[in-house]
Amino acid sequence: MSRLALFDLDGTLIDRQAAFSEAVTNLCRARALDPDIEQWLRTEMAVRANAEDFVRLRTVFGLESPAAHLWQEYAALIAAAATCRTDVLEGLARLRAAAWTIGIVTNGTSGIQRAKLTATGIAELVDGVAVSGDMEMRKPDPRLFELAARRCGRSLADGGWMIGDDPAGDIAGGHQAGLRTIWLRGLPWPDGLKTAHHTVDDVTDAIDILLNERE
Repeated sequence: MSRLALFDLDGTLIDRQAAFSEAVTNLCRARALDPDIEQWLRTEMAVRANAEDFVRLRTVFGLESPAAHLWQEYAALIAAAATCRTDVLEGLARLRAAAWTIGIVTNGTSGIQRAKLTATGIAELVDGVAVSGDMEMRKPDPRLFELAARRCGRSLADGGWMIGDDPAGDIAGGHQAGLRTIWLRGLPWPDGLKTAHHTVDDVTDAIDILLNERE
């Protein structure tokens, strides 16, 4: 089995919900936005956020600030709020030291996701990154996994692993791409979905499984 490990970002390597909550709070405080606007943002962008959300926000509440400016502020705030635990970073470093090739496969806006990777220090520990915003495709599309492998200098034809918290995007997508999978418990598991090869409670447990994997 190829020593290629592809990781999801939000909900797997970083806590997207904590960063999102902090970013929304700080944006609303800086702009002195009303509580109903803050609640709208928390509801509408709970799963994902893009520039169009702020176009709609401006229309719904009649805000004077340009939507592009609000989006740019939010993007900077969520990147600044993103953190990766030290033990997770150390785990990625251990994988690299054990000759694993590490890639990131993430849905989201390219600029924000790459800013998170840089801010958290993850960027220094991975060989390639594929963001859905790069190619206007989203997990579980196998082409996004293929892109990540190519950017790591590897081929999915040789196999590898996908690690993530989203049953449909990460695990089903990983299976479609021909990868073995490790699911990080969290999101509900849909009926009828093929099970992951391993299930863990923490991404460091997934890293330990890889480190103990025998070729």
